[in-house]
Amino acid sequence: MARELWKGNEAIAEAAIRAGLQAYFGYPITPQTEVLEWMARRMPELGRVFVQAESEVAAINMVYGAACTGARVMTTSSSPGISLMMEGLSYIAGTEVPVVLVNVMRGGPGLGNIAPSQGDYQQAVRGGGHGDYPRIVLAPSSVQEAIDLVTLSFDLAEKYRTIVMIIADGSIGQMMEPAEMPPMQPLYHRQWDWAVTGKMGRERRVLSSIYLDPYQEEQTNLRLFRRWQEIQANEVRSRAYYLEDAEFVVIGFGTAGRVALSAVRAARQEGLKVGLLRPISLSPFPHQVVAELAQRVSGFLVVEMNTGQMLEDVELANAGRVPLRFYGRPGGVVPFPDEILHEIHALVEAPPTPGEDARLAWLERMTRLGGDGWQR
Repeated sequence: MARELWKGNEAIAEAAIRAGLQAYFGYPITPQTEVLEWMARRMPELGRVFVQAESEVAAINMVYGAACTGARVMTTSSSPGISLMMEGLSYIAGTEVPVVLVNVMRGGPGLGNIAPSQGDYQQAVRGGGHGDYPRIVLAPSSVQEAIDLVTLSFDLAEKYRTIVMIIADGSIGQMMEPAEMPPMQPLYHRQWDWAVTGKMGRERRVLSSIYLDPYQEEQTNLRLFRRWQEIQANEVRSRAYYLEDAEFVVIGFGTAGRVALSAVRAARQEGLKVGLLRPISLSPFPHQVVAELAQRVSGFLVVEMNTGQMLEDVELANAGRVPLRFYGRPGGVVPFPDEILHEIHALVEAPPTPGEDARLAWLERMTRLGGDGWQR
């Protein structure tokens, strides 16, 4: 199919529709409202379910109920709206039904602003509601990748009966890029052996997240964890750039990774042997890839649009093997390639001492420069 110019949010919505989305429930919040607006027009004209709920709390519980029937369902929101959905997500995880959720992140904490940010990494990867359960988290860096990951998300959610969350900052949601949309899949209701459909003449099915017996709850937790082990073994995704001869590696996801790629290319033109690792699956995180790189490179630079949330995963994988530098722009500020190039030069010319706190060193630099990165 030919490439067309798509806005990120609208591309996410149309990709979900073409992947066989049967029901969408949501509530408007910037910078993801265009997803809901696109769904409001397209879903009814295709004879599918669209509901603008009275709140994010209502939306996620509508998603929960529809998912129990085996339908392909989805919701989208932005940072504070996702926070309101946390209890419902935990119920969904405990009931083991497949759901796709997209978070077009904005600046925070609190109400924050509508600028692009990556401040929800910890919420997505290590948070996600009460209880002991994992979820798959994917991060696109372009409109095309957002389209591809939406399609993949439904398949993964159903394969593992789990939550798949896509986190795309506001830049991805609002930018326009040429992209290729997949063909429309035929819409059909999958006959899952676990779904509650109201059908007569078969065994009774009950879906619930309530296990009053602690030992039954323990078995549920163990079942979820065994499933997570399978996901960790099969669903780690990342993209490598110029790593074959790299002596130093920049690590960044989403928009930060995209901007970092421009800086890496500029560094390569200067003769610096620098590469980029862009994690796509943030959960499961590509720990093994980072660990293997740490055995042969001279240092890492982690770049994020937050105060160092993914940095903790890199530190775990690195295990103190090589020097680690961090550069973050929180609160809705997007770094420029020149800023990251400056940080690459600093890493190459004066690597941090082993054991240095990368986040504290970054904070001291930011404070010294008036909180405006390396530029005064």
